[in-house]
Amino acid sequence: MSAHPVPPKTTDLCDACEAALACALPWRGFGLRRAFAGDIVTMRAHEDIGLMRETVSRPGEGRVLVIDGGGSIARALFGDVMAGVAMRNGWAGLVIHGAIRDAVEIDAMDIGVKALGTVPRRGTRTGTGERDVTLEFGGVRFVPGRRLVADEDGVILLPEGLRETDIAVDEVVAATAAYAAGPGAPR
Repeated sequence: MSAHPVPPKTTDLCDACEAALACALPWRGFGLRRAFAGDIVTMRAHEDIGLMRETVSRPGEGRVLVIDGGGSIARALFGDVMAGVAMRNGWAGLVIHGAIRDAVEIDAMDIGVKALGTVPRRGTRTGTGERDVTLEFGGVRFVPGRRLVADEDGVILLPEGLRETDIAVDEVVAATAAYAAGPGAPR
């Protein structure tokens, strides 16, 4: 599977860092890399794949591409061919405020993808959209360069300058385990 390290769980990061922002949307996970993290590159494109194709064709360097498709599920903003390109170019993953297609094929690839759902129709290819802009959806402002962590529980954005490895989660994990064990359990 993946040579990328698995980040701490988003739940543990949120418990240990009050300033972590959880994106309140019903994400679906795709790809073999169900947990991923990276500095974000942002883009806005409504039902158009042109700018996304250009972006994932560049070196990803372990970053995460966050695409604001306006929440549209009428046309897919990402599919298996572009997943292969993104994977070969070193992108850790994508977070798509919109739909993807080719879910079965993407599920067999070493990449992480979060999207709102699937739809068979591909987006247009005019190249319209904007890159490296601040995006806002799910109650979170996605600023280029900030650190994102995603897993099966959701997508979080860390405070500026923090990485997931900077946040000590051991104490909150131990406290949760102790609570779950109950008052009479041996410690």
